[in-house]
Parts: sequence; C-alpha cells; structure tokens
Amino acid sequence: MKTKHLLSTALLGALIFTSDIARAADPLPSWNDGTAKKSITTFVEKVTKPGSPDFVPIPERIATFDNDGTLWTEQPMYFQAFFIFDRIKALAPQHPEWKDKEPFASVLKGDVKAALAGGEKAVAALMAAAHSGMTTEEFEKSVTDWLATAKHPKTGRPFTEMVYQPMLELLAYLRANGFRTFIVSGGGIEFMRPWTERVYGIPPEQVVGSSGGLKYELHDGKPVIVKLPEVVLNDDKEGKPVGIQRHIGRRPIAAFGNSDGDFQMLEWTTSGKGARFGMIVHHTDAAREWAYDRESHIGQLDKGLKEAAAKGWTIVSMKDDWKAIHPQEKK
Repeated sequence: MKTKHLLSTALLGALIFTSDIARAADPLPSWNDGTAKKSITTFVEKVTKPGSPDFVPIPERIATFDNDGTLWTEQPMYFQAFFIFDRIKALAPQHPEWKDKEPFASVLKGDVKAALAGGEKAVAALMAAAHSGMTTEEFEKSVTDWLATAKHPKTGRPFTEMVYQPMLELLAYLRANGFRTFIVSGGGIEFMRPWTERVYGIPPEQVVGSSGGLKYELHDGKPVIVKLPEVVLNDDKEGKPVGIQRHIGRRPIAAFGNSDGDFQMLEWTTSGKGARFGMIVHHTDAAREWAYDRESHIGQLDKGLKEAAAKGWTIVSMKDDWKAIHPQEKK
C-alpha cells in the first residue's frame, strides 16, 4: 500500500508539473482564454499535425496581416500620414509656392481636416511631393530618422511602441509552427520595409504594400533606384489579393485584418480549398485604445462585421480578448 501511495503521489506531482509547464508555455499569454484564442490554436494545431486531414505542408503555410489597425494603432490617423505631413513641413522652405497652394497650405497651417478634404487626389499630391525624386536609400533614411524622434500625439510614445502585444505573440506563434508571415497593407511598401523586421520580425521581402513607380539611374556614376510620382499598386480592398499574387505567388491559408479595406484579402484567403482562417481585430476598447467601427473615418468596419459569421471568420474584441494592448502593458 505504501508503494502504491508513493506512486500515486509521484504521478500526481508529475501531472501538476506537466500542467505548470503547459501554462508557462502558453504561446499567447496576452490573450484571454476564450473563443478567439481557441480558434487560433485549433486552426494551427490541425494544419500542422502530420496525418491530420487538414495538414498543410510548410511551403503553403502563408499568413498575411494588414498593418494599420491590425498590428499597430491607426488612430487618430494613419502613422504614415504623420510622416508625410512632417516631410511637407521640412521641405516647405524649398517650396514657397506651397503657402498658397492646397493641400500644402493647410498642412503648413496644421489643418489636417482641410488638407485631406480633397480626398485621394490631395493625398496623392502630398505623397508625391514627400516621396518622389528621392533614391530608395534616401527615402529609407528619412523614414528611420523620423521614427527615431516622432511621437504619437496622444500617448507620447514612439510610433513603433504602439504595436499590439497580442499580435506580436501571434506572429511568433505562427512562425514557430512553420508559417511565413507577410504584411499586406494599404500603407506604402517603402515606408514599412525599413523597420518591420526590427519591430515585427517580418523581413522587407515579406512586406506587400501600396507601391509607386521606381526607376534605375546613375548618379555620379553610382547606380541608384529613384522613386517616381506614380502609383503602380494601390494595395487596399481589391488591390490586396492582387498584391499578394504579385509579390507572394501563393494564396494564404490565414489572413488577419481590422477593416473593410481587408475584406477582399480575407474573402480570397478563406475561399480556397482546405483548412482556412480569417480574423478581424475589432476595436472595442475606448479605455486602453479606441472604440470604433462602422462610423469611423479611419479603419471603418461595417461589411466585415455583417458577414464575418457567415464566412466563418473570427472576430477578436480588444476589450474582451486581450489582456494587454501594447508591449509596455505586459505583466
């Protein structure tokens, strides 16, 4: 009996120890236990388990992520817009005509609403003025220099600290299970590439974004790539599946977004054969971040909310599903 008691005690201890290890090894510690977290782990387990009817070979394990509002904050406006406005202000001494020319005049006055009143045409003009004519190396330096000093207007933190801790964990979890993770964003591809590897672990060759024209030239006998004031790919909405096909060449098996600008990417991803996964980050936490969806001027989410259930997509509530929003909130 004594021996049996010792064995039982040892077995119980082993089970407790194993349970402790399992909890410590939680790959998504900033996610609350619930339907959203379970849907992620269940999908990953079934597509990575050899012998599973849903098993997906490693080369086909492609996951695509929107950036603004999905991997980092996008309010009160897209971070690239802050960069463009700061570039316009820095370049203004070279362009005295901007004082009386819209949308530049409004930018210089600090009137963001008026500057953007011209819609896509105004944004295109600002982007062309801020981006084109530079070599890609010069532009990369302008982005990295800006990120080194620029601060979010509400939190006072560097923009690269406004990333979402739960999504950083999700990226790492997928990569640990043989996935390649790609950014597929409406933001500029050249704006994101200088910093995504450091911040997200996503190298520049795995970034898909809106793209302008490029031209090969010789400057003082040195070969350079120069940015041109033309749009080659608007990587938003219907443009996202096109960008994925152009840059990746495989249909993803998982896609993650937060707005109707990501709808077509999720739709295209989840309509493929075999096990598929679509997820929408729903901004529901006004206390720790922002709460917005259908009526928002940034990251509008309407169609996605209406059709997510029918399409089998997972909706993640920031308020209910995330223990922490940003890395500095980790406990």
